[in-house]
Amino acid sequence: MKGFFITLEGPDGGGKTTQAKLLLEFLEEQGRPGLHTVEPGGTEIGRAIRALVLNPRWRQMASRTELLLMAADRAQHVAEVIRPALAAGQVVVCERYVDSSLAYQGYGLGEDLRLIDQANELAAGGLLPDLTIVLDVEPATALARTACRTQRDRIEGRGLEFQARVREGYQKLCAAFPERMHLISAEGDVKAVHRRIAELVASRIPGRG
Repeated sequence: MKGFFITLEGPDGGGKTTQAKLLLEFLEEQGRPGLHTVEPGGTEIGRAIRALVLNPRWRQMASRTELLLMAADRAQHVAEVIRPALAAGQVVVCERYVDSSLAYQGYGLGEDLRLIDQANELAAGGLLPDLTIVLDVEPATALARTACRTQRDRIEGRGLEFQARVREGYQKLCAAFPERMHLISAEGDVKAVHRRIAELVASRIPGRG
């Protein structure tokens, strides 16, 4: 059975983790159990990188340093987790992947998109998702959803204008790659959002045979 690679993208507070878990339950019901993983932090090495990148202590971190650390996490993640799972015929559901670098370090922080493409190519070796779902939410709503956390991480703490640039970046990416990337509103009822995701996935994922 051929593997299938799904990524969930969007701003912090968009509900990616909740929707990933619901999607895994749906896939299990369809006879296609999947693997849930995340970036940054989908490997032991990646968790060390995640702790560094998201620590509010390192506010002086340069945008290019952030980009390269994310690429390093991705390189390990692809080699250790994603490619082996796909080779084994699994469905991989990953929170964040190459498009996060374009949205956050590119549109959000102003790094050259061509440079980010090169970093992604080096890290992922050309591996792109079969399907990318972007959970779209108003920046103010997203920030309100993360306000209950004890402390926002370094990226969450960048404020409304940054989150608006990230959202616009995702919208531009969806327009540029409509076959792979699909924008789904994450506003409102969690189950309604899940139904939209499940319908999209069911229309794209190959059957068991």
